[in-house]
Amino acid sequence: MSSTQFDGDIDSFVSYLKSNRGLSANTLKAYRADLTACLHLFELRGVTDLNEITLDDLRSWMAVESRDHARSSMARKTVAVRGFFAWAYEHGLTTTDPAATLMTPSIPSTLPAVLTESQAEQLLDVAEHAVATNQYKDDGGAAAAPGSGKAAGKTADKSADTVNRSEAPARADKRDNARVTAESQRNAAILELLYATGIRVAELVSMDIADIDFSNRIIKVTGKGNKQRVVPFGLPAQRALETWLEQGRPVLARTATDAVKSRAANALFLGARGGRIDQRIARDIVHRAAREAGVPDISPHALRHSAATHMLDGGADLREVQEMLGHSSLKTTQRYTHVSIEQLKNRYGQAFPRA
Repeated sequence: MSSTQFDGDIDSFVSYLKSNRGLSANTLKAYRADLTACLHLFELRGVTDLNEITLDDLRSWMAVESRDHARSSMARKTVAVRGFFAWAYEHGLTTTDPAATLMTPSIPSTLPAVLTESQAEQLLDVAEHAVATNQYKDDGGAAAAPGSGKAAGKTADKSADTVNRSEAPARADKRDNARVTAESQRNAAILELLYATGIRVAELVSMDIADIDFSNRIIKVTGKGNKQRVVPFGLPAQRALETWLEQGRPVLARTATDAVKSRAANALFLGARGGRIDQRIARDIVHRAAREAGVPDISPHALRHSAATHMLDGGADLREVQEMLGHSSLKTTQRYTHVSIEQLKNRYGQAFPRA
């Protein structure tokens, strides 16, 4: 990232946002990068004072940036620049606010991708089946031991040396089988929770065990801007979570080093090495499950869209869905009503003889 003579002002603005707006670290990082790039361009043009920047200059900057960035990115950049100059004016760094009338680029309204209810059921059924298929019980190998029945006598005749040589691979197989089972249980719990609650993937991976209240079947979610909300979940999600916590999580926790184990001691979901699971792995879990279930490829966010749409289809109130999803604006939630209408139109076209 290029540095500018305005870095001190940018730092002050970002600190102000962090203290007063509660924006996420990723948003603050993006705003800092946007402002640095913008002011660096003006510095290259010979600008040495924020008061020299005019509305026409800002429009020229937008024209340059829009060549290489999508409208959604330009909308964010414009918000960052407009917020910066409003702050600079309020704090006496500038005598005017040149960005006051800077227009945010309009973003085309696109309907979010969603699964049908039957596809969502299929996705979760396949995940549940994977748990049952990979279920492994450490019963000393009795269930799958080749040395049972008639073969037992032959096995007993083997030398002690042969038995000792086979113990290490057998233990390794047990560990591998236990890990595969644990990961299947974790994946099923992740899919159930994402669909049951509509939470974001970032919210999922940051959850701690203490955030779950099984007695009331609710979870505490920390969303954007560190805003907290309470979201209910159903019985299938409860069963999947309990199985993961009681059986799967201890297996993956044992693979962690002491340092990793201490950092992830409270984490709800763990990765293969026992640390807190990251967003990339969570996304991979959803994509892989969609492929295995034979449903359209979706992301965790699409599963969130699906949950919201199915709730509205089932008669949920729009504001209830807004609260559940943690949307600050009802307008964001209203997109899902359009999805429901589009699905109704498609079903109508397929089923009605005079459509």
